[in-house]
Amino acid sequence: MASMCSRCLSQSEPSSPSSPSSPPSQKQHKEPFMVSGSPSGSPEVLQRFSSRFSIRFSSRMSGAALGIEVVVVFFLALFLLHRYGDFRKQQRMVLFGTLLAWYLCFLIVFILPLDVSTTIYNQCKVDHKDQDLGPTLSPPPANYTAANSSATPTKSDFTSCYKPWSYIPDGILPVFWRVVYWTSQCLTWLLLPFMQSYARSGGFSITGKIKTALIENAIYYGTYLLIFGSLLIYVAVHPELHLSWYELQTIGITAANTWGLFLLVLLMGYGLVEIPRSYWNASRHGHLLIKTYFKASKLMTEKADAEENLEDVMEEVRKVSESIKYNHPLRKYIDTILRKCPLDYQEKMGRNMDDYEDFDDKQNTYPSEKTLVKLHKQVIYAVQRHNRTRVQWQILLQQAIHLEDVAKNETSSTHQFVHSFPSSEPAGWFSRYIYTPSVEWYWECLLKRWFYRLLSVVLTLFSVAVVWSECTFFSTRPVLSLFAVFIQLAERDYNYLYIEMACFITIFFLCTCVYSTVFRIRVFNYYYLASHHQTDAYSLQFSGMLFCRLTPPLCLNFLGLIHMDSAISHQKKEPTAYTSIMGSMQVLYFIANGFYIYYPMLIVILTIATYFSLGTRCLNLLGFQQFMGDSEMTSDLIDEGKELIRREKRKRQRIEDGENRRREWKERYGNPREDFAARNRSSHEMKETSYSDSVTSNTRQAKYSRSGSRAERDCIELLQDAEPLDFNADSLADDALETESTRHAGGRYLSMSSSRNRIFDDV
Repeated sequence: MASMCSRCLSQSEPSSPSSPSSPPSQKQHKEPFMVSGSPSGSPEVLQRFSSRFSIRFSSRMSGAALGIEVVVVFFLALFLLHRYGDFRKQQRMVLFGTLLAWYLCFLIVFILPLDVSTTIYNQCKVDHKDQDLGPTLSPPPANYTAANSSATPTKSDFTSCYKPWSYIPDGILPVFWRVVYWTSQCLTWLLLPFMQSYARSGGFSITGKIKTALIENAIYYGTYLLIFGSLLIYVAVHPELHLSWYELQTIGITAANTWGLFLLVLLMGYGLVEIPRSYWNASRHGHLLIKTYFKASKLMTEKADAEENLEDVMEEVRKVSESIKYNHPLRKYIDTILRKCPLDYQEKMGRNMDDYEDFDDKQNTYPSEKTLVKLHKQVIYAVQRHNRTRVQWQILLQQAIHLEDVAKNETSSTHQFVHSFPSSEPAGWFSRYIYTPSVEWYWECLLKRWFYRLLSVVLTLFSVAVVWSECTFFSTRPVLSLFAVFIQLAERDYNYLYIEMACFITIFFLCTCVYSTVFRIRVFNYYYLASHHQTDAYSLQFSGMLFCRLTPPLCLNFLGLIHMDSAISHQKKEPTAYTSIMGSMQVLYFIANGFYIYYPMLIVILTIATYFSLGTRCLNLLGFQQFMGDSEMTSDLIDEGKELIRREKRKRQRIEDGENRRREWKERYGNPREDFAARNRSSHEMKETSYSDSVTSNTRQAKYSRSGSRAERDCIELLQDAEPLDFNADSLADDALETESTRHAGGRYLSMSSSRNRIFDDV
C-alpha cells in the first residue's frame, strides 16, 4: 500500500510546477481522491468537479471572512468613538485621527487569528513537501495521532492538509500588515502628538495653533531622536553588524516595541486582577451600593470644584469683554471666546455690554493677544469639565437609585420589580412582552449575581493561565505555555476553526485587560476617558496614541505565548506574515534574548501587588482618597454620599409630585388657558359679524371670565411655583452649597427641570 501511494505521489508531482499560478491547495484537494484508488470514469469526473468547487468556495469564503472583519471592526471603532466622543461639537480632525488609530489597532487584533491559521496551513504544505522528498517508508511525523496512522497513514496525512475556510492567498497579508503597522506608527509618533497640541491650543488662527503645537512637541520629538540616535550608534559601532536600511527599520521597530512592552506589562498586570474582581464585586449588591455612595461624594466635590472654576473663568471673561469694546482690534477674539461659553453666561454678558461706547487707549489697559489665547484655552477646559461632571452626576445618581431599588425588591414576596421613579417614556414591546417586571425581578435580584460570579471565576482561570504562560513561554521542550499546548493540539488535526477561535478568545482577553485599564486610568484630569460623549479632544487622541503603541507588542507577546514567533521560540517554522514585517530581532541581541523573554515575568509581582491593593493603599497614604473598606475617611465619604443621594431623591420626588398634581388638575378641570384663548377667538369672530352684539358679548364675557376664572388662575400660578424645600438643619447645611447660578426660572433647579425626558438627552 505504501509503494502504491508513493507511485501515485510520483505521478502527481510534475503537475504542480507546470501551473504555478494555480492555487497551492489544488494538489491537496486532488491527492486524497487519487490515493483512495477510485477508478477512472464518471466518479473521477465528479471528484474533480467537487475539488474545483471546494477550491472556489474556500477562496470566496476567505475573501468574505477578511472583508466582513474589516467592515465589522470599522463599525466597532465608530461605535466606541460615538460613545466617548461628540460628533457635533468636536473637530473633524480630532475625530478622524482617533477613529483611524482605533480602527487600525482593532484590525490587528481581529485579523491576526486568520494569519495564524494561514501560517499553519503553509507549514503543513512545507512538511508534506519534505515528506515527498524523503524516503518512501519513513515513519509518520510525531504530530499525527496513532488513530490516524494505524490504517492508512498516507491518506490521513494528506486529507488533513485542506485549506482553512478563512485562507488568505500569499502576498496579501504582508502588504496588509505593512500598511496597517506603518500607518499606525506614523500616527502615534508623529501626527497624533501634533494634532493633540493643535486641538488643545487656545490660538485664534491656524497659524497660531500650528506654532503652539510645534513648540510644545519640540522636547517630545527631541527625546525620540536621542533614543533612536543612541541605538543607531550602537549598531554602527558593533563590528558584526552592517548598517543598512533593513537594520535601521528593525531598530525603529524594536525601539517602539520595547517602549510598548514596558507599558504593556504594567497595564496588563493591573487588568488581569481587577477585571475578575470587578465582576465578583458587582455580584455583591451591598458592596456595590456602598462604593456608589463613595463615588457620589467624590463626584459632588469635583462637580462643585468645576462649577467654581467655571465661575472664576467666566468672571475673567466678563471683565475682558467689558474692557474691550466693539470697535477694538481684539474684539473678534473676544467674540470667539464668548461663543465657547455656556448660553446663560452669553446672555448675561450681552445684556451688560454697551456696544455704543468707544474704546480709549489712553485711559484703559487692555490685555494682550497672548493673554486672550490663554483665556481661550481656560474657557474650553472649564466648560468641558463642567459639562462632564454634570452629566456624570446624573448617571451616577441613576445608578444609585437603581441599586437602592434592587436592595428593596430583594425582600419582595410578589416577585415583581418596582421602581422608585418609573420612566415617563412609554414602555416598548421588549418591556411589555419579554422583560416584564417579573423577569426583571428574577434577573436583578437572583440570576444576575450568579452570572457575574460564574463569569468572574472563568476570567480568573484565564488570568492564571496568562500569568503562567508569561513566565514559561520561552520553554519549547517541554512546552509549558498553556496556550501553546492548546494550539499545538488543534494543529495536529488541523482544526482551523478551533485554532482561530482559541487565538481570538486569547488575544481578545489580553486586549480587554490592557484596553480596559487604558479606559479606566485617570491622571489628575489631564487624561480621562469619560463615556456618554464627555471625553475631550486631548484624551481621545492620547488614547489613540496608547492603542497604537500597545497593540503591536501585545500581538508579538501573544505570538510568543503560542510559540509562533521564531525569534523567541527559536524553532524553524514558517513565520507569520505579521512577524515577517517586524524583521529579525537578532539585530539587537540583548533585547531579543533578554528583555523580551524575562521582562514579562514581572507580571507576577504586579498581579500580587494589585491583588493586595498596594497601589490603592499608597495613593490613600499620599492623600488621594481611595475606596478602602477599613478606612475612617472612606466611612465618612460613604455617609456623605448617602445623604447626597437621599437629598437628590427628595428633590426628584417633589418634582414628580408637582407634575402629578398638575396632571390631575388638567384631567379634572381641563386647561383654563386654552379655554380662555378659545373664548377670545370666538369673541373676535362675533366682533366681525356685528359691532353692537360684540360689545355686549365682550362685556358679558369679560365680566364672567374675570369673575369665574380668577380662582382657576390662582390655582395654576400656585402649581407652577416650586415645591418648598425641607428647612431642617441637615438640609439647610446641604442646600447652602447650591449657588444662585444653578437656579432656574420658577424656583426649580436647572439639573432637575420638570421635564425628566431632557435629563439624558446628551447621553
